[in-house]
Amino acid sequence: MVRLADVPEPERSHIAGLECTPYAHKPFAPAVDPGQRHVAIVSSAGLIIRGQRPTLANDTGYRSIPSAAADNDVLCSHVSVNFDRSGFQQDLNVMLPRDRLKALETEGGIGKAADTHYAFMGATHPDKLEDKAREVGRSMLALGVNTVVLAPV
Repeated sequence: MVRLADVPEPERSHIAGLECTPYAHKPFAPAVDPGQRHVAIVSSAGLIIRGQRPTLANDTGYRSIPSAAADNDVLCSHVSVNFDRSGFQQDLNVMLPRDRLKALETEGGIGKAADTHYAFMGATHPDKLEDKAREVGRSMLALGVNTVVLAPV
């Protein structure tokens, strides 16, 4: 992981000056019993499936990542001089912890791991992603997903 102190100027000052949106300290939805949780992952790593169009900075779309996709077919298209991909190259679960989710399902820690996960490009301003994020939310609800693991990168 890159530390802010290691990011060269002027990018360090730009990042440090970004505004963080405040959120209310209350849950967005009621809690679900762990055994009833149907869990999907949403990553900001710009992940794609081999053969899909790569995501670029400011890409406002998302990619659906089937849980059954082979690890070597899940690629990270997020490219930056400040982005260390070595962890991902060693273990996909750093950016898409689907093996951990399957283990929780097997152990009974959750009800079910979703068949589909989602990836956005983290190098896009969140305001530009709202429409697609709502679309993903509707898709997850339609599939019965009631819990989301946010995997920011």
